[in-house]
Amino acid sequence: MNKEIDLNKHWNNVYSNNLEEKLGWYETDLAPTLKLISKSGLNTSAKILNVGAGSTTLIDELLKKGYSNLIATDLSEIALKNLENRIGNEKVECIVDDLTNPTKLKKLAPVDLWVDRAVLHFFTKNQDQDTYFNLLSSKVKSNGFVLIAEFNLNGATVCSGLPVHRYSKEMLNEKLKNNFDLIESFDYTYIMPSGAERPYIYTLFKKKY
Repeated sequence: MNKEIDLNKHWNNVYSNNLEEKLGWYETDLAPTLKLISKSGLNTSAKILNVGAGSTTLIDELLKKGYSNLIATDLSEIALKNLENRIGNEKVECIVDDLTNPTKLKKLAPVDLWVDRAVLHFFTKNQDQDTYFNLLSSKVKSNGFVLIAEFNLNGATVCSGLPVHRYSKEMLNEKLKNNFDLIESFDYTYIMPSGAERPYIYTLFKKKY
């Protein structure tokens, strides 16, 4: 089987066989992400794309705050179905697609904000990283924003049984500096449902033109 099918099966198994609130990336405190979204100054009609969304509760919180133009994408159709069942599928557009081999996302109109918490670090191959950043650059509007939060250099080397590629703000800035300016960054230690610590780097970029 090829990589795409393997990963699709992997993530569907993860979301089929585990309670959402027990997953290693499940958040009860969304403050770091919400802080950077607020920093962007975007209004509630802004088009927000949450990549690698899984069944994130960020979508629920944004809906509560009045955001009305939300898109969630993930490789796992089961994760997105769980999200739809929880929030009501008429409220959010859900797109099943692969960020390293996008098809539907290529057709998506540009967005005001790209949000990625904990998906980029799963892309360990240069080709997959390049595809991700090329898609990102093409799908964020002029003066739009990018919020990326990944394992930092002190973070774990494996997550959900898969190897990860850890980042610093300098590494992310190197990937994005041609088209984006770094607006803010900070380290944040996430506490997993198990109680274990996971150090992250949070960044907010703004497109130059």
